[in-house]
Amino acid sequence: MREKTINLFLEELSSGAPVPGGGGASALMGSVSAALCSMVANLTTGKKKYAQYQDDIDRILKDTAVLTDKIADLMQKDADAFEPLSKAYSIPKETEGRDELLENALKVASDAPYEIVETMNEVSLIIEELAVKGSRLAISDVGVAAAACKAAVCGASMNVYINTKLMKNKDYAAALNQKTDDMVKTVSDRCDKAYNEVLGGLKA
Repeated sequence: MREKTINLFLEELSSGAPVPGGGGASALMGSVSAALCSMVANLTTGKKKYAQYQDDIDRILKDTAVLTDKIADLMQKDADAFEPLSKAYSIPKETEGRDELLENALKVASDAPYEIVETMNEVSLIIEELAVKGSRLAISDVGVAAAACKAAVCGASMNVYINTKLMKNKDYAAALNQKTDDMVKTVSDRCDKAYNEVLGGLKA
């Protein structure tokens, strides 16, 4: 999935094909957010004005490289999870063991989007740092990263909820929903704060 050109990805996203879909799109936004953080760090590193933050910027550069790749890989993981779910749905309802297969497939299908949600929490912490420590010449890009991060976490959560809604194990579904709710709120609040700080500085 990650080897596709942007044009091909968008073409497939806009088609009637089941993948890529909302999960892949959310992962793409998340990867863009992490890459923007890396860009801001690259534009900050080595600058005398930000020398006090150099150790933090070095760490951010390492972390964003890992996170950008990780989120891009989750795009493929999300796509791979659709096939077993589709197969489980196609099994006749009266077939013995269908419910168990479907339940397991729903759990697998919710794993990748929840991992995206978790990973965007890490990205949001970096955004929070860069809003303070990043080069003022690239501060607008921190705001864009915050907007993309929030879109990614909110979008990925939709792909968790659409699967938990259909699970028979309501306790498992409720627990996963609650973890997702909590993480989405934390990340969204953090991104909103960073975005508004950047916006306030730009419009001052």
